[in-house]
Amino acid sequence: MMSEKQVTAPERTTSIKVLMVAALSAVLGFVAVYGTLGRPDNGESTGVGTPPAAKVQDEVNKSVSGGQGTKGLSTGAMTTFVFRKAPEELPDIAFVDAQGVAKSLKDFRGKAILLNLWATWCAPCREEMPSLDRLQKELGSDTFEVVALAVDRGGLDAARKFLDGIKVSNLKLYADATTRSGGALRVVGMPTTILIDKDGREIGRLPGPAAWDSAEAKRLIEASLN
Repeated sequence: MMSEKQVTAPERTTSIKVLMVAALSAVLGFVAVYGTLGRPDNGESTGVGTPPAAKVQDEVNKSVSGGQGTKGLSTGAMTTFVFRKAPEELPDIAFVDAQGVAKSLKDFRGKAILLNLWATWCAPCREEMPSLDRLQKELGSDTFEVVALAVDRGGLDAARKFLDGIKVSNLKLYADATTRSGGALRVVGMPTTILIDKDGREIGRLPGPAAWDSAEAKRLIEASLN
């Protein structure tokens, strides 16, 4: 007589599958948290963590919108841009401008904005920012603005030093030293860019860096503004 129950092959296979699912869930959870928090001390970033977080965000967005572009606009440099099924209301996040004056998304009502959330420790943000600067120079107007918001504990001083260091001249300075806006907007990695209509609703978003001065980006933005 056996003192312990014999484990059959089917039972062993089921147990292995359960453990694999649990492990995968744990890894995805870690990636999402790491991507959101980044480096709390604002030290130099190695860039590790941002691409995986972007992939997690992409999967989240696909589950919401079905991963389908609108009018074939999610192509080329905008392949990872995901449109909402319908414009979606956003929370009215708080931040400050270059003079330290309190601002919120409501202050931009009446114009469409491309809200880019970035941080000084984020290497991909540094690579992407010049294209946002060029986009603002070309398309910026009374009806459209690129709003580059530093979600960074270093606040205005760190953000100003960062932008001056890469010679950005067309973007206005905005910062959220509390870093709460990232969580409020369900952002899981830096950079993340959200296209918002004149009524303050999200049209869609792109997690990770992109060439925002590309022909595909400008076509997508201009089509969404009509």
